[in-house]
Amino acid sequence: MQLTKTNFIQYLQCPESLWLLKNKPENYPNGEFSLFLEKLVTEGYEVEAYAQDLFPEGLKLESFVSPEKTKAKLSENHSHFFQPAFETAKGALAVIDILEKNQDGSYNIYEVKSSTSIHTDKKHNHLKDACFQKYVMTECGYNISKVFIIHLNKEYVKNGEINPNELLEIKDVTDKLDEIYSETVNEINAALNFLTKQIDTSSNCSCIENTRNNHCDAFKYFNPEVRQHSIYEINGIRAKKIIELRDLGVLNIKDIPSDFVLSEKQQLQVVSNIQKKPLIQKDVINETLNSLKFPLHFIDYETFPTAIPKVDGMRPHQHLTFQVSIHTLAEDGMISHFEYLADKMELPKKLIEGMEQFTGSTGTFVSWYAPFEKKRNEEMASLFPEHKSYLEYINSHMFDLEKLFYTAYVDYRFLGRTSIKNVLPVLEPELSYKNLEIQNGTMALDTWGRLMLEPESFEDTETVKKDLLAYCELDTEAMVRIYQKLKNLN
Repeated sequence: MQLTKTNFIQYLQCPESLWLLKNKPENYPNGEFSLFLEKLVTEGYEVEAYAQDLFPEGLKLESFVSPEKTKAKLSENHSHFFQPAFETAKGALAVIDILEKNQDGSYNIYEVKSSTSIHTDKKHNHLKDACFQKYVMTECGYNISKVFIIHLNKEYVKNGEINPNELLEIKDVTDKLDEIYSETVNEINAALNFLTKQIDTSSNCSCIENTRNNHCDAFKYFNPEVRQHSIYEINGIRAKKIIELRDLGVLNIKDIPSDFVLSEKQQLQVVSNIQKKPLIQKDVINETLNSLKFPLHFIDYETFPTAIPKVDGMRPHQHLTFQVSIHTLAEDGMISHFEYLADKMELPKKLIEGMEQFTGSTGTFVSWYAPFEKKRNEEMASLFPEHKSYLEYINSHMFDLEKLFYTAYVDYRFLGRTSIKNVLPVLEPELSYKNLEIQNGTMALDTWGRLMLEPESFEDTETVKKDLLAYCELDTEAMVRIYQKLKNLN
């Protein structure tokens, strides 16, 4: 049974999930491959191509080359090899991004990452990745001299044709790997042994003590007793608190003891679950909303971040703001709307000019999760100093509507989340994203990106543009409707 580095990282997160994938794939709840993951994979290939350009004499092996063919190719007169494969006797399989042959017969490993730094968190541990690759080659009898990680240079700014030497950084991680190598080898062997065991699939998986954002894909399979309104839905709950509650035999929110220590926000969610009704601090909401200065500009951006910058002036992974929707509510109740959708991949100067002409430096700008819009404004102010004062006005006069749903309006039906996608269906169920062709931000950025880079993939580009406009418009219309609902609380 093969174990790849991707399998190994999955094992570190949840051994049982990997066991199910390998031993009972028919029972593994393979979700739909998300657009976001697809984008990450595509960008990974793109970064890898630039990394290969650093070694122009490198030999590119055929896709999914066998370890046997790799061994034969290594005997040829080449100094660098792209995508060579190696497999240990126990089934650990490594495909090396770039392998360098030294004159003394030893090898250097280059791992390519599409990030702007070396990650060491549980979900993306680049050092563990590199350790796995080194382990496999070592087990196969090769002497590994050094290990490097190639990643994007976060300070790189595109200006014309991309130079791989400026785009990428090469970091020697040999010493760092030496520090964790023995531990990682033990983990790899444990993973290989675990896959051959028989486990009780009716028992909980390791994720039972993790927060819901850290649950494996097979969490519901291994933990069917965890249903809606469980302790995992408590907003911002830490793993330590989950363990404490499980030790008390508590799984459902309504069973949490009244003296259990939680934050104010979390405690309100518990009470709402027990009472099965929203908890609304009307005085706080009224006072907050009455302090806003008209006109109110409900604003939402759509952005296109890419690992490899597509436009001059952009850095790796920097968000390119390509769309905006603004619903402006006047004090007399009149509503006007402005929208802009870029028709080419370029810096958003026209977008800012249209916004400024529509709103001017007046009133209050209302957003949902303001840090996102504020960060975009800071970036655009840096790109266009001539619009800095306007963009700074927006940021200094911005109100985050989402914050009212932290403690002033808590509803158990939000399931512990305060995103607009959770709040809108409860407060304004007739206004739904489900009726749109584009239903979330990931779909929007993916669609616009393909529209700009691969327009031939669409039969009717004008319809696609209308779909993009409709999605962004609903974001700001939803904010207006939620605002009105809060203003009209009885």
